Amino acid sequence: MTPGKHLSVGFLGLSHLHPPSYMNLFQAIPETAVTAAADAHPAVLEGFVKDFSVRGYADWRELLDQERLDLAVIFLPHADCPDAAVACAARGVHVLVEKPMAASTEGVRRMIAVAEKAGVILSTPYTWRYHPVARHMKKLVEEGVAGRIVGCEGRWAAGRLSRYVEGNAGWMLEKARSGGGPMCNLGVHWIDLYRWLLADEVVEVMGKTVRVNEQYDIEDNSFALLTFSRGTVLALDISYTVPGSYPFGRDLYLALRGTAGVLSWSVSFEGVKERLFVCSDSGEYSQPARQHLDFELPPQRGYGGVMGHRFLSDLVESVRTDKPPAITGHDGLKALEVVEAIYQSAESGRSVRL
Repeated sequence: MTPGKHLSVGFLGLSHLHPPSYMNLFQAIPETAVTAAADAHPAVLEGFVKDFSVRGYADWRELLDQERLDLAVIFLPHADCPDAAVACAARGVHVLVEKPMAASTEGVRRMIAVAEKAGVILSTPYTWRYHPVARHMKKLVEEGVAGRIVGCEGRWAAGRLSRYVEGNAGWMLEKARSGGGPMCNLGVHWIDLYRWLLADEVVEVMGKTVRVNEQYDIEDNSFALLTFSRGTVLALDISYTVPGSYPFGRDLYLALRGTAGVLSWSVSFEGVKERLFVCSDSGEYSQPARQHLDFELPPQRGYGGVMGHRFLSDLVESVRTDKPPAITGHDGLKALEVVEAIYQSAESGRSVRL
């Protein structure tokens, strides 16, 4: 793109929990300007346009016809994301699609094919790779502080189903439109993060889902054992069943256990201070064998805070310089392939090879 030119950004879909917090991120990046947004629900559109002074459209197709965008950010129901992404790519517009990108891997593959043919960027916000603690964990893994990683844990329990209804995103609770429940919507974050931390791919899964609610056709709780190609086993516990009294309404945890040590992180998420526990018997580790490492994060408004800002800044730089993004559509595909295998295993009661 032309050096010095501001990126014109459009939001396709607003009936989602994240568009307002993404606006905070874009407002903190001077090279961008969100100029327009589209949503089929008049009240949602009217409120967003009023709050952020952007042009509003009732249909995302009309927005694409009327606006000259550099980047489209898609917050539509997951089943509708592929059509919108394909339409953007056909117009030469770069695309950021909210995870998990689609309701099925077929949709993601279609997006990838069209984006590659058109020569546009296709990315998805797996922002946890940009968290300072996650980056330090990866460094320690690469340095062998924990030895060969044998087992991992990932827990993400967040909110209740009601938050989607209250947030004008009730479609999230319909499997045909969302693709699934918490494993599809939240578990993909940890699946992608562990792929990145371990620099390895999942080759086999065993899954189990539990449905508590009687009103919707998605699971409330998802559990899985993922085996990576080098033998590491990851246990995932992903759910929507955290009581309202739980601190910040979320329970997030990550841990890696190896032949020489342990790395564990109880994620604060809402705070500006994070603590990583490191315990190592490795003779190569120069620090005390057991310690807590504290990370002071600067306050940052918007989705994902500091990590969200760093992810988005990196993506904007990719668009401006025509360089590949750090997180691609292929990363989105890999995570969703694992989710589909987990659901297949839960239904069949057998492990599934990828």
